[in-house]
Amino acid sequence: GSSCVCEPGYRMVSSNGGFSVTCEKCPENMSGVTQDGWNCITCPKGLTLEGKCKCPNNEILVERSIDGILLNEALCIRCNGSEQSFSASDASGSRCVRCEKTFIHVSKSCDCSSPNILTGGLCFFAQESLPPKGVATVRFAQLGITLTSAWFLKNLQSSAFACWLYSNVTACQALGNMCVMNMNSLSSSSTDACGLFQYIFIGTARLGISHSIAYWRHNLPWLYYGDQPGLASQVLEKNHFHTTFSFKGRDKDVKLQFIAASFDAAGNFLKWQNLEGGILQLCPDTETKLDAAYTFGTTYQQSCKISVSKILLDFANPIFYDLFLEYNDDNGQQHLWAVPVLNLNLQYNEKFVNQGTNMNNWLLTRRFFLVDTLSGKETDLGKPPRVIRIASKIAISIRLVSHMQRGTIYPPLITIAYTDVLVQNPEIQSVMVSFSVNYEMDQSEARIQTDVALGVLGGLAVLWSLLKTAGWKRRTGSSIIDLQTVFKFLLFYAGDLANVFFIITVGTGIYWLVFFKAQHFVSVLLPLPSQEEDFVTYVACAFSLKALQFLQLLISQLTVDIFFIDWERPKGKVLKAVEGEGVIKSAAAPVSIWRTYFIANEWNEIQTVRKINPLFQVLAVLFFLEVVGFSNLALMDASSSLTRSSESYVAPWSRILRFGVSVALWIAIAILQVIFFSVFYERFVEDKISQFVDLCCVSNISVFLLSHNCFGYYIHGRSVHGHADTNMEEMNMNLKREAENLCSQRGLLPNTDGQTFQISISRKMRLHYDWIHETLTRKRGPARLLESSANTFEQSTRAYNTMNKFLGSFIDHVHKEMDYIVKDKLLLERILGMEFMEPIEKSIFYNDEGHTFIDVLYYGNETTLLIFDILFFSVVDLASQSFVLAAILTYLQQEIFRFIRNTLGQKNLASKTLVDERFLI
Repeated sequence: GSSCVCEPGYRMVSSNGGFSVTCEKCPENMSGVTQDGWNCITCPKGLTLEGKCKCPNNEILVERSIDGILLNEALCIRCNGSEQSFSASDASGSRCVRCEKTFIHVSKSCDCSSPNILTGGLCFFAQESLPPKGVATVRFAQLGITLTSAWFLKNLQSSAFACWLYSNVTACQALGNMCVMNMNSLSSSSTDACGLFQYIFIGTARLGISHSIAYWRHNLPWLYYGDQPGLASQVLEKNHFHTTFSFKGRDKDVKLQFIAASFDAAGNFLKWQNLEGGILQLCPDTETKLDAAYTFGTTYQQSCKISVSKILLDFANPIFYDLFLEYNDDNGQQHLWAVPVLNLNLQYNEKFVNQGTNMNNWLLTRRFFLVDTLSGKETDLGKPPRVIRIASKIAISIRLVSHMQRGTIYPPLITIAYTDVLVQNPEIQSVMVSFSVNYEMDQSEARIQTDVALGVLGGLAVLWSLLKTAGWKRRTGSSIIDLQTVFKFLLFYAGDLANVFFIITVGTGIYWLVFFKAQHFVSVLLPLPSQEEDFVTYVACAFSLKALQFLQLLISQLTVDIFFIDWERPKGKVLKAVEGEGVIKSAAAPVSIWRTYFIANEWNEIQTVRKINPLFQVLAVLFFLEVVGFSNLALMDASSSLTRSSESYVAPWSRILRFGVSVALWIAIAILQVIFFSVFYERFVEDKISQFVDLCCVSNISVFLLSHNCFGYYIHGRSVHGHADTNMEEMNMNLKREAENLCSQRGLLPNTDGQTFQISISRKMRLHYDWIHETLTRKRGPARLLESSANTFEQSTRAYNTMNKFLGSFIDHVHKEMDYIVKDKLLLERILGMEFMEPIEKSIFYNDEGHTFIDVLYYGNETTLLIFDILFFSVVDLASQSFVLAAILTYLQQEIFRFIRNTLGQKNLASKTLVDERFLI
């Protein structure tokens, strides 16, 4: 399509190339055009379709004399095929050449007359012992089509005969290529290309073998490894290279030197080729990225979609490859190792099928091609093929020898899958192709260690959950094992098992991150994507179970019983009109409710305070991953650099490394935040928890909180000055007296500072508490629907005063039948998080210097919240392969649950303490 030519019967007058062509019609008496197209000539033997002279077979066309003068009439001169000359016309019919040697050998002439056999341009004796007649068919199994190939029809029989009779190397190579084009399909009852090859292989044992390889017959190409059961595993695992490969070192130790011997379809050797030039990659790529495919330890993956028209244009003639790995032995001697091929399209018989992971069922081969546009041509080799066959998947597998610390590998394996394409509309048809280099090692030991760790830690989790269930039973005051107990045990076990999965996955991720990226001589290789499924399953299980624990935690915090005990007493009396009686009587001065509102607001504010800043945590993790470049550590290559060149090849992500990098950053940044807030910020700036305890004491209000039926927490906020509802001057004076130790200490017991306690109350105390509290909730029952709101409010006020009076008298030891004692917890009780003594007659107040009442707040459950955030981030990232999306969704879920915790916690606070929700801001 880039230049013009003259039509048949027209000669060229002028041509400046391209479209500048002038043509002139030839006269009728000289209707032919010379071969060069510049002159007209008479053709006595007729014209071709192009309008040029033609001659019969075995004659050559002569248009000029010896001195180059054009003849008026072309001549057809017969080649002398008799003895001494033995000449015949060449393929173009322009000169006489010596005829093919088989003609001379068989007939002593250039004529292969009957009964001799003429096939593929060769002549054979009919009476010679020849291979059976070949079947010139090619089976395209994916399409269910069997074609009679024009290439096979022309060359199969002649190649087999020449290979059998003369051990002709080119003919044997051509026969082998035709067997490879037929997908190495061997059948004892077939005489196709592979059947003829096997016939010759068996019958030429006398020729010996090449390079001491039993499967490589002399003069024949090496196509098969043999069909003995288990042979594939011996080939792939019996021997290993003595070469030591490393991630960091000299080029020869880092690069895999693959070279390929290439042949054309006719069996001619072309050249040796280095694979670093992208010989096996059908997808276009830069030279730098192509070279990365053979850098040891770099998992390489490339895929693209190629149009059938481009394939037909670029691969008009198939090239066949024998692949070798170049290496040096201990003495520095250079060697070649033949790389076996696993053809996934090969089906030898029921015993050998090249699918699955069982090597004993594999039949290994050697030679392969990338594109076959030749065997699918049915009639004319000059016409487009009906079917083409494309190597749509090529994968080179490098397997590391286990328990060797010096980077020793087994023989590589190249796996190929072909796709058959029925050519209909090449311009719109396309094929997806891929090329990859994978590195793998035996992961069975790692799986065993993971299973052992899971079993041991899972068993310990059962015991720990049983202890927590026993502690929960003690705190709820129940002694029977019912369905609720079993359900609670399952919830505890879900949380503990989530921690087990989290520990195992974090350990696994950081192990592979450290040991794979930091090694010099290779001792471990990353699991393949197919081997990461168990790991991903563990992460999913950890997230699901931790989510269940988090929801259970959220529900328990939203249902706690809490009451603010106001110790303030009236100051004096006031005159008050009695409603309905018309008289004025003196009454106790009312106590201000604003201190209670103030404490309730402060409690409401600290409900979702955490030990870290969640927004900073997410932004810091994202900054280190995407800006600093820690995400580059998650690539499946040996580089431990945080920066990558834009021109360099980017290896695929490893899900284990992505998890390991992100979790390591989450934990490291969280630890730094906790250290900063606990050591610096809370000590020198603001400690909301300690400030809340101090505020309770200054406000003369105690907090009575029950997280379980018979267990909770008590914050002693009784003012050492007896009152707190005073003016600024007196308040400052009280604080000054307290700073100078001019008053008693704040503790519940005399001469102590202990203000926070864990409380284990008796059943009698709990029943009395519930009896009073019942009046607070009865207003929601159906019996109260007809009462006025005024009566309901009055009832709630009486209930509040009754509860305040009861809890105050309980703290003051007024009720001898519901008294309590104060003691320290045993060390084992602190470790196990449970109480050994049961509060039968007296309640028990345990000194608590650690402010464990934060267990009913976000603040005391930072570990659970952090692990939930980490797992949420990791699950989103594993699903989307995007750290940015994971960070955004993690922050959104934090805000959503914080809103839920604040909103419902505020409603629960208003309901349990009778503080009007309108005053909670």
